[in-house]
Amino acid sequence: MTRIDPQPGIMDIALYQGGSSHVAGIENVVKLSSNENPLGPSDKAVDAFRRAAQDLHRYPPSDHAALRAAIADVYGLDAERIICGAGSDEIIAFLCQAYAGPGREVIHSVHGFGMYRINALVAGATPIEVMEHDRVTDVDVILKAVTDDTCLVFMANPNNPTGTMIAASEVERLADGLPDHALLVLDGAYAEYVNGYDGGAALVESRENVVMTRTFSKLYGLGGLRVGWGYAPSHVVDVLNRVRGPFNVTGAALAAAEAAVRDVNYAAHCQAENARWRTWMADALAEIGVPSDVSLGNFILARFADKTEAETCDAYLQTQGLIVRRVAGYNLPSALRITVGDESACRRVVHAVRQFKGGARA
Repeated sequence: MTRIDPQPGIMDIALYQGGSSHVAGIENVVKLSSNENPLGPSDKAVDAFRRAAQDLHRYPPSDHAALRAAIADVYGLDAERIICGAGSDEIIAFLCQAYAGPGREVIHSVHGFGMYRINALVAGATPIEVMEHDRVTDVDVILKAVTDDTCLVFMANPNNPTGTMIAASEVERLADGLPDHALLVLDGAYAEYVNGYDGGAALVESRENVVMTRTFSKLYGLGGLRVGWGYAPSHVVDVLNRVRGPFNVTGAALAAAEAAVRDVNYAAHCQAENARWRTWMADALAEIGVPSDVSLGNFILARFADKTEAETCDAYLQTQGLIVRRVAGYNLPSALRITVGDESACRRVVHAVRQFKGGARA
């Protein structure tokens, strides 16, 4: 029987491997592999989700008007230029569906989020991977990679999994250096963790070639509901809304996200706790010979001598009920990405790594 072949590029996609949640035979496991908020969502978001359960038989609003208005109120944005999706992943997918395709190129960095490459391949485009400089985005390298076929340039700032960030002036230089036929997509999944940072919103408002994506999965603790959003020039939003399905975000998710974004006090608390324990954990690990770059996300990238040491440490951490993330798939084989947990989790990780560096093994 003849088998139907998929579109070119699909079989070049490696299956995405999410962060593990369990270790066989180990109880009291702490998951620090997916950059989730250890404090969970706002109580107000949980209450809104429960109330929304009364309407599970109803289709959700297709215009997402209430959530867009809430985001606009909190961040001082134009609600008409906001689009919502099932996680910021879906906004990234919309952009590739709408603007990429055969004969076009999508640029991303060597340590960039894996979904950039995946969505480019799904669209039939050619992903172009560019180098970073000491795990930091290099604007000059990106600009040198731009061709007449470039349609999208993806850049996370702060970046995942490195946690590093480039200055606003460098992002602006990148936007100004791109040709008119290319969109710069600023992935702001971790923007809320940076004090005084708008994630690129001002650039979006002053240019026609910049798009910002954001998520409710990190600071807001709603990873299980899949809610994200984008902010873009009106002409881009018009295009993306033609690609977007009418009921792409559930009513319960919309209600929880609206309550979460309006609970600014809880968001500030989560940001402060993350900053506190991120600094503590990075400093404590550095003292025992495990350095990391200054991170501006909710994780640190712990660096080891080589791939073997990183993998051996990971294996030992698992025996201690600690799940972190190997990042060889992000071209960082000698590193482990460790989510910033609560105080107890951070202390457990440092204690376990100290034991490992002292000779303990799985």
